[in-house]
Amino acid sequence: MLRNLFLTALTSLMLMGTLFAGGPTRDDKDKEVKIKTSAICGMCKARIERNLAYEKGVKEADLDVKSKIVTIKYNPAKTDVAKLKANISKTGYDAEEVAADQAGYNKLPSCCKKGGGMDHQ
Repeated sequence: MLRNLFLTALTSLMLMGTLFAGGPTRDDKDKEVKIKTSAICGMCKARIERNLAYEKGVKEADLDVKSKIVTIKYNPAKTDVAKLKANISKTGYDAEEVAADQAGYNKLPSCCKKGGGMDHQ
C-alpha cells in the first residue's frame, strides 16, 4: 500500500513537471500589418514612422507615400492593430476606419493636410 502511494505521488509529480517545464506559452512571433493612411508627402512619412517607432512593441514601420500604406512589424504581446491605428490617428492622419484626431491634424503643416498638395520627398 505504501508502495502504491509512493508510485502515485511520483507519477503525479512527473506529469506536473512535464506540464510546467515549458512555462507559459505566448505568441512572441512578430506580426506584420498594412494600414491605409491619409499621408500625402515625405514629411508625413517621416512623422508617421517616427511616432510609430515610439509605440511599444513596434519593430519597424515603413510608409509608401505613393500607395499611402504603412507596413508595420510589431510584437503582438506588446501592442495590437487598434493601438497602432490610434497612434497614427493621434499623429493627425486617418488610419483606415479610424479618423484623424482633430488636435493632431491641427498641428500638421499645411502641406500634410488633406488637399495640401506639396511634396517634400
